[in-house]
Amino acid sequence: MDQPPKVLLVEGPDDKHVVGHLLGRASSTASFDILDKGGIDNLLRAVEPEIRVPGRAAVGIVADANDDLGARWQAVSYQLQEAGIDAPRKPSRGGTIVDGAPRVGVWLMPDNRSPGELEDFVQKMIPDGDPTWSLARDYVQSIPDEARAFPPGKRSRAELHAWLATREEPGFMGSAIGRGDLKTDGPLCAGFLAWIEGLFG
Repeated sequence: MDQPPKVLLVEGPDDKHVVGHLLGRASSTASFDILDKGGIDNLLRAVEPEIRVPGRAAVGIVADANDDLGARWQAVSYQLQEAGIDAPRKPSRGGTIVDGAPRVGVWLMPDNRSPGELEDFVQKMIPDGDPTWSLARDYVQSIPDEARAFPPGKRSRAELHAWLATREEPGFMGSAIGRGDLKTDGPLCAGFLAWIEGLFG
């Protein structure tokens, strides 16, 4: 089977759908396949073999920084180095791109400089002044510690999904982007789309 020349590696289906819907709303002309690797460990293991695929022109990597941006960057850059890519010492603020054959790019959610994850990126897309957003955050904050089934580091995820539950058609983050519930013209989205265009355009 022929391998696509340009691929974006992501951790899971939420990442795949968010990126896909964001590109659709932005009418992006960048052409590439989005590959859901089923978790960060699988994604990291896939970096070197995906880069070494014959004829591969560009490989992008989107991963959550989680609690430690430096540790995540170290894990990704190690895999890049194993594939012969000269990774910089730290991620670029606008998304990292290393020119070569193939061109390789890395975006650490949410913004390449902060701890966090996909949900923190998507939170920035909630329209300014949305009255439900503050109520959703207050609701999550009001849950007693002993009743919270989510760990402390995942509060932003709980807040976002509480907000999504208030939409006319509650559902997934990607679907909310596609319906226009989330705005895609903010600076963080613009930066991500510029990284995509620079890597795959």
